[in-house]
Amino acid sequence: MNLHRSTRIFVLALVVLPLTGCLFRSHEVRRTSSPNALREATQEQLVEFVDTNAARLQSFKADVDFNLTVSKQKKGKPNEYKVTEYTEVSGLLLVRKPEMLRMRGLVPAFHSTAFDLVGDAKSFALSVPPQGKFYVGSNQVLKPSIQLLENIRPPAIFDALLLKEIDPKTEIAVLEQGTEMVKDPKSHKEVPQPDYELIVISTQGGKPLLSRKIIFSRVDLLPDRQIIYNAQGQAVTDASYENFQNYGGVYFPQTAHIDRPIEGYSVQLTFNKLNMNQALKDDQFVLNQPPGAKVINLDQKNGNSAALTNSQSAEETVKPRH
Repeated sequence: MNLHRSTRIFVLALVVLPLTGCLFRSHEVRRTSSPNALREATQEQLVEFVDTNAARLQSFKADVDFNLTVSKQKKGKPNEYKVTEYTEVSGLLLVRKPEMLRMRGLVPAFHSTAFDLVGDAKSFALSVPPQGKFYVGSNQVLKPSIQLLENIRPPAIFDALLLKEIDPKTEIAVLEQGTEMVKDPKSHKEVPQPDYELIVISTQGGKPLLSRKIIFSRVDLLPDRQIIYNAQGQAVTDASYENFQNYGGVYFPQTAHIDRPIEGYSVQLTFNKLNMNQALKDDQFVLNQPPGAKVINLDQKNGNSAALTNSQSAEETVKPRH
């Protein structure tokens, strides 16, 4: 085995093989308290911002750096965790409404594919060439795996990055004045700072359910956090946003940190180059099974018979839904 091949195998192992873990850790507080007077807004103004920004954002293509983090609870110590951060991976992210997403990571230095994830609201496919594996299945994760990549689903990333409009037919928004913890630039201690918290309640189905909470900074009146809940009231996504930029009337963060507490992973996305509302074709969201790759149907693996009716067969190509 020559030196180049040995080095390549080492890098592939470093990037892909360690991606395991469980549980959850909170995102570190990075924002600092403002020396200026905090801004004010009404509930109607905050809802209008969410709705207007959501309507203007239809698609984007971005060069992204991915940082993956997992936490493992220490044995016999329920309040202590071992946190592991893995090698940063650069790649490409494509998003197109209403539900399409493609996320591809590249092996450092070699620029070959480390993973390629494509999906819509119902199903997904994931190719991991260094492992020779091709995963398919529905977007339901009934039993989180210790293999990190088996827990990632496109809607989790999609919903965290694109704040949805508040539908007056099926949702009610309620404003709460709360506080967030920020760092005092002088003492470097965490101190409370007032914020606005827009609580969105779903009325679909006749039973009111907590849907999400959008937290706005009083410094710039931009959303710096979004928490999404399931029907049981559990927080399934906790996303925080930093350094918003204006892309032709669309506000979008340069950094997004997404925590998935139930599946036990966190991913931070840093956007290096972003083309907003670029026309994206159907074939950009097509992922074919690589020749010789081992097909793993996660619905069958996890015994999720109900989801099998919605997932692709093992040999099927994942294509956009219209």
